[in-house]
Amino acid sequence: MHPNPAFRAEERARHIEFARDRGFGVLVLSTDGAPLLSHVPILLSDDGRVAELHLVRSNPIVRALEKPKAAKIAVQGPDGYISPDWYEVEDQVPTWNYVAVHLTGKLELRPQEELLDLLNRQSAFYEERLQPKPPWATGKMSDEALTKMMRMIVPCRMQVEDVQGTWKLSQNKPDDVRLRASEQIASGIGSELNVLQELMRNA
Repeated sequence: MHPNPAFRAEERARHIEFARDRGFGVLVLSTDGAPLLSHVPILLSDDGRVAELHLVRSNPIVRALEKPKAAKIAVQGPDGYISPDWYEVEDQVPTWNYVAVHLTGKLELRPQEELLDLLNRQSAFYEERLQPKPPWATGKMSDEALTKMMRMIVPCRMQVEDVQGTWKLSQNKPDDVRLRASEQIASGIGSELNVLQELMRNA
């Protein structure tokens, strides 16, 4: 996370809303060797205190969770390269604007009997946003296929103890300088540049 206070002034509620709406992140667990990482869909509670997810049973993180362990989920938003030329002022340097939220807490395995409820709630959360498409639900699967799939995955829960966010949108520049850069970003390098452009305009 960027240490500049100018990029970390957003309230906790906005971080939670962003991470919940995004619904996908990188789960990181420390080990004696290199950290273990897994890209996972997450279901974050409204108050941001609980993050639920599932992992493939063969995932090394599952094997590491004999007891609850400290973990982090990094939720990445739009990002883009900023050329110094776009500022139209002297003595600037290249940088990268981005939005990211980190959830830190204790990760634990949950009883297998909780898995179906988790899958149903996760799919309902995503499917609702695809309306007017009729929602998919696990009930559309045969009992045999559903049982086979559920044997391969395990439910997990993180008790979130800390929420940190960075909204690096050139807020450390004068408004006119930031807005000039925002006009160029959409044709630049990065991901979801139109979203990043709008965030920069309103920073």
